[in-house]
Amino acid sequence: MPFVRIDLSKKHPTDFAQQAGNIVYGAMREHINVPEDDKFQVITRHDSNELVIPKSYLGIEYSEDIIFIQVTLNAGRTTEMKKVFYKAICDGIVERLKLRPQDIFINLVEVNKENWSFGNGEMQYAPKD
Repeated sequence: MPFVRIDLSKKHPTDFAQQAGNIVYGAMREHINVPEDDKFQVITRHDSNELVIPKSYLGIEYSEDIIFIQVTLNAGRTTEMKKVFYKAICDGIVERLKLRPQDIFINLVEVNKENWSFGNGEMQYAPKD
């Protein structure tokens, strides 16, 4: 059910983007109860002038290496699950891709189950009447 968007600079190699997607998927499977094969991701590499960021926000200093990760998913995860999920993504990217933790920006968008169509123009999670 999650739909993941990852936006990053073209200065990162292509395999960096794919590895980031795999790290996010692994964290979803392990920490927020996402079933196997539920991997829908759009990964977009941008020219550096297309990623607009402040020098700092909330005391966090950013660099041109920033990666934006947005996950749209069904509502219902606890705050604790989300904290563990954020940390798992951050730790995985820092460890495997050597990115600074300050440059990992994560946003969750929670929606109701009826806001999905996985194909055929159907609402697979339609409310039961």
